[in-house]
Amino acid sequence: MRRRIVTLTVLASVLATSLFGLPLAVGALWYFRTHTTSALERAADGTAVVVSDALAAGEPFQVPDNEDGAEVGVYDPKGHLLAGDGPPTADDVVRGVGATRSDMLNQKVGDEDVLAVPVLTGARLTGIVRAALPRSALTRDVGITWLVMAGCAIGAVLASWLVARRIAARLTRPLEDLACAAARLGEGDFSARSRRSAIPEIDRVGAALDVTATRIGETLERERAFSAEASHQLRTPLAGLRLQLESALETPGRDPYAAVRAGITAADRLERTVEDLLALSRERRTPRDELDLTALLAELTEGPLPEHRELRLEITDPPPVRASAPAVRQVLAVLLDNALNHGEGTITVRARDAGGALAVDVVDEGPDLGERDPFADHTPGGHGIGLRLARSLAEAEGGRLRLSRPDPPTFTLLLPEAPAS
Repeated sequence: MRRRIVTLTVLASVLATSLFGLPLAVGALWYFRTHTTSALERAADGTAVVVSDALAAGEPFQVPDNEDGAEVGVYDPKGHLLAGDGPPTADDVVRGVGATRSDMLNQKVGDEDVLAVPVLTGARLTGIVRAALPRSALTRDVGITWLVMAGCAIGAVLASWLVARRIAARLTRPLEDLACAAARLGEGDFSARSRRSAIPEIDRVGAALDVTATRIGETLERERAFSAEASHQLRTPLAGLRLQLESALETPGRDPYAAVRAGITAADRLERTVEDLLALSRERRTPRDELDLTALLAELTEGPLPEHRELRLEITDPPPVRASAPAVRQVLAVLLDNALNHGEGTITVRARDAGGALAVDVVDEGPDLGERDPFADHTPGGHGIGLRLARSLAEAEGGRLRLSRPDPPTFTLLLPEAPAS
């Protein structure tokens, strides 16, 4: 691209210089020819005025000098040189003026430009003045002028070449930076950013590329975080299934059918968890239908509980909400799993009206959480990853998940009430 810009600019400069320079060169040639004729005419007329009286009286005279450097000679009507410089006998120009007695006759004779004028006393021809200049002087003046013009033209083309290189560098450097940024983006470096060039059109492209890189980076970061958090969600039911199977193997007298039924139930829960996570990871979110909260809570509380643990369900006129059932199921599953693994005593799940919102509290009798943030990545006790996933799912549904009380540990899911139809 840089070479094309320079080439086109130089060609345009050459064309413009030619279109302007060629007529100017012809005009310079015409000017110097006109100037030569004027110089010969001034020399001849000036000499004719000085010698006219002497020729009429037949007295001797001298040819005056002229400022134009012309060679001036005075001839009698018969064509003989009387004074000055010139051929001894009249040439065609002098004879032509003598024969026609015209005001002036200008011709090229050999290597000279010659002009002759008659000297008249009344109607009588008393002499002829011949003025001549070598054509080498005209050629020299025209050549010098053309050389100066050619030098100016070359300078203009050279200047346009330098300017074109500068402009091409300014235009192509931002594009090269954009190409480098795009290459880094293609290699996976989503921190790549393009530099601004003060060229609005290129800067708009760079800004669009920067926005794209930011969005791709954020999308991949969310996908990685979701994968890590989803894997954490799958480990818990897998671990429970493994423990059930190992317990059945270690107890020979235990009814195997009960272990198989419990394994099938755990496998069903694991399959439902996988389906929920796949639905939540799709680009298009699952539809937000009216949530059947009673059935959802009953489904979540069907699983077996460890010894000395109890689950209590309290539903107090919850308002209707529109939300994704898989998302709410996973949020509550995380809260129940957190209460079972990190809490103590009775677990209470309470659904209530929170004034324009549905509030679902999950309370256990575990130790005081104090000022610790249970949603952090590395919370002591291992709360963080699952709770962070639950919070992101709640926010995606337009709700909130927060630790409403540290003692006893109480996590509250808030979902906005569905508008009246």
